[in-house]
Amino acid sequence: MRNQMTKSTIIVLLFFAVSISCSEQKENDHSTHSDMANVFYTCSMDPQVKEDKPGKCPICHMELTPIQSDDTKPNEIKLSDQQIQLGNITTQTIVATQNNLDQSYTGTLTFDQDKIKTISARAMGRIEKLYFKTLGGFISKNQPVYDLYSEDIAIAKQDFVSAYRQLSLPGDFGKNADRLLLAAKQKLQFYGLNDRQIESLKTSKEVSPYTTFYSVTGGYINEISVTEGSYVMEGTEILKTADLTSLWLETQVNINYANGFKVGQQAKISFNDFPDKSVNAVVSFVNPEINPDTRLLLIRMKIENKNLQLKPGMQAAANITRSNIKGLFIPVDAVIREEKATYIWLEKTPGVFENQMVNTGIEINGLIEIKSSMDSLKNVVITGAYAINSEYKFRKGSDPMEGHNM
Repeated sequence: MRNQMTKSTIIVLLFFAVSISCSEQKENDHSTHSDMANVFYTCSMDPQVKEDKPGKCPICHMELTPIQSDDTKPNEIKLSDQQIQLGNITTQTIVATQNNLDQSYTGTLTFDQDKIKTISARAMGRIEKLYFKTLGGFISKNQPVYDLYSEDIAIAKQDFVSAYRQLSLPGDFGKNADRLLLAAKQKLQFYGLNDRQIESLKTSKEVSPYTTFYSVTGGYINEISVTEGSYVMEGTEILKTADLTSLWLETQVNINYANGFKVGQQAKISFNDFPDKSVNAVVSFVNPEINPDTRLLLIRMKIENKNLQLKPGMQAAANITRSNIKGLFIPVDAVIREEKATYIWLEKTPGVFENQMVNTGIEINGLIEIKSSMDSLKNVVITGAYAINSEYKFRKGSDPMEGHNM
């Protein structure tokens, strides 16, 4: 009887033990299943791949890597203390500061348009002779430029000669000659004849239809618009001359710097062709219009060139200093700049980081201006931003800015 009870007791204990073991095994299996539910598989080469089971990457065919999911929002990521240390991730509260901007802008010397003179035809006619036929030649003041065959000028010459001869006639003919002579002289002056040419008509035996025109200013020829034998109308451009005693330096400036320039601003100019030469200049013109294609702003400076050492087409650099620029500045490497967005990482809570789109401004000595409004209570990631970005893409398999409106 005792043997039967002992066997029954043993059987009950064994059943209870087996039951407990099975129950624990089920709990362990459930725990494992729960852990596996928080794991996804991605590719280190193609983080956009995100699978719920192990296998090979459909793009590069590498083995997928298991990643533990977290419960952060789509634009957030949680990092361990070890990850923060290894990624050299540091944060800092940013406040408005004042900085000096010392920037150099490269440009090209060009003609001073205020000192370019145009020599035009004074009457309709035919160009019989051009005294200058090549660019770069120098024309002195009062030097002949071209000969013009013009019937209109010939008629005006004849009127002047007739009025002059009428002066010697008796009676009313002689009295009216003064008025006629003055009118004829004024017409010849309108056509561009100088006093010497007009006076010479008084002693000429016959009136010539050919007239030589002289330069009223000196300069280098930078454009010739006609050829010998061509017919011109009154006002037709013959050629242009440029006075090189002053030149323009034109440069293009990024739109972010547009508000900081003004006429009269000081600049120091250096030249590639003359490393030891530098001159002081001032900003003479700031284009009010931004180039819509390049998003650049034209800035112009006037350069004195009394000894004519500088030539149009030479490269030069303008160094301009802007003082006391106030704004929010962070290290350049703290800003993630991608094709569709520019953003930074903020520390939301210890170990949790979130991204925020920003608009940037000028760059100064390794710092970049943040023009977007910022939460002053949040710290900005100033080192390790790219480490956070890489971990985000690897872990979540998407771009941090995915889904944002650009």
